[in-house]
Amino acid sequence: MEPAQTPDTWADDAELLRAHGAGDPQAFGQLYDRHDRALFRFIRRLLGSAHGEAAEDLHQETWIAVSRNAASFDPAKASFPAWLYTIARRKVWDHFRRQKVAVLAQAQDETAMMVVADPGQSPQEQVQSRELAQEIVGAVEALPLEQRGAFVLFAEAGLSLAEIAEVSGVAVETVKSRLRYARAKLREALAGERSAHV
Repeated sequence: MEPAQTPDTWADDAELLRAHGAGDPQAFGQLYDRHDRALFRFIRRLLGSAHGEAAEDLHQETWIAVSRNAASFDPAKASFPAWLYTIARRKVWDHFRRQKVAVLAQAQDETAMMVVADPGQSPQEQVQSRELAQEIVGAVEALPLEQRGAFVLFAEAGLSLAEIAEVSGVAVETVKSRLRYARAKLREALAGERSAHV
């Protein structure tokens, strides 16, 4: 389980980035280890399965940009996670522009999502757990892009509303609205899936 991110951790992130900029060979590795998995999930979810093959490259490009631009980070203006996810979001948007993507297709299948079943589960329970996970991933990927981005930043990356607003370049009220619509659509989609299986 990943450690919870707190303002104290973010201050530590800023110090690690400063140390990296000063030539500390260990500092960047610590930052990478701390944020790597959550960042990759964010990029992967934002891309959707239609563009999932680009996740590794965009993930790597994001970390390269963090390393190269370490000196430009200002902890007085943003937390490290907000800065990091802003870079990642721009990389994804650049990818969509290069691919001339106007509207993302809904995910019809999600092969990258793996669910580790509890050893005590029956085969039927394992299948149901896998199906539920795929339904959730599919429902998240079916969200409009801006709602999906806000939801993933909130639910997976753990960013605050203010940080999501900063990453997205919109007002906090817009973020609240996007999250409200995203949750409503997810509830509707998942309720529909459950009733279809009954």
